[in-house]
Amino acid sequence: MQPTALDEALVRRLIAAQFPRWDDLPVARVEPGGWDNRTFRLGPDMLVRLPSAAEYAEAVAKEQRWLPVLAPHLPLPVPVPLAHGTPGAGLPWPWSVYRWLDGEDAARSPVRDLAALATDLAAFLRALQAIDPAGGPAPGVHNWFRGAPLTHYDDETRQALDVLGDTVDRRAAARVWDTALSTSWRGPPRWFHGDVAVGNLLVRDGRLAGVVDFGTCGVGDPACDLVIAWTLFGGPSRTAFREGLDLDDDTWDRARGWALWKALVVLDGTSNGDVGDAERVLGELLA
Repeated sequence: MQPTALDEALVRRLIAAQFPRWDDLPVARVEPGGWDNRTFRLGPDMLVRLPSAAEYAEAVAKEQRWLPVLAPHLPLPVPVPLAHGTPGAGLPWPWSVYRWLDGEDAARSPVRDLAALATDLAAFLRALQAIDPAGGPAPGVHNWFRGAPLTHYDDETRQALDVLGDTVDRRAAARVWDTALSTSWRGPPRWFHGDVAVGNLLVRDGRLAGVVDFGTCGVGDPACDLVIAWTLFGGPSRTAFREGLDLDDDTWDRARGWALWKALVVLDGTSNGDVGDAERVLGELLA
């Protein structure tokens, strides 16, 4: 079943049918709207998130279940679920209402001090990793196997290298990938966010003010959360980020593997992303 248009009219119908106490509040689309979900502001203090496809709808129940558990242990605000919507009004999937968090994503808002943001983000991830993982969601289809061993993406990575051919340094890329595959997470599972990207970091007054979109979160290997060391940080900020986390060299090698995989699948066209950014990240990884 395909949904109707994911627009303000749909949100108004959903709110009127399921949460009529908010029926008089204005609805406005939030841009950029995201890939996995479409986001709408509901009045001054709330937002509505609608999954854009069936594979993203699984995250709704997970966020509803786990964000209230995680939030009290974290040093920065995260989304707070206020209501759990059900399919209806032409939308075939569940959906959520959250409290509004002030700030702009780090891709659009100037960062006053990138090293300070790196330090703050490291403290956030350290706190996240310290939360009791008991009962947390293990890696799987629900989060595209974030937190799982990198062997899950071995075939895809090597296929991307074949497709890209001489446009990349295959020998250097294979060294990074093989090094990553030679290591594994040997400790107890840790909580991870799963998509620590500039679009999911809220900035206010130049400082990190919140972290959003926990749809790919879970418990397992936290190496997947370190890719931002290459996608956003560099030089002193990358050093500050690494020094703020209690993780061994093997975990950082796997993080390089995660970053390599993502850059390659963007460049070969099998994943969405900015080609220019992927080329830059690949260049740093293989330097």
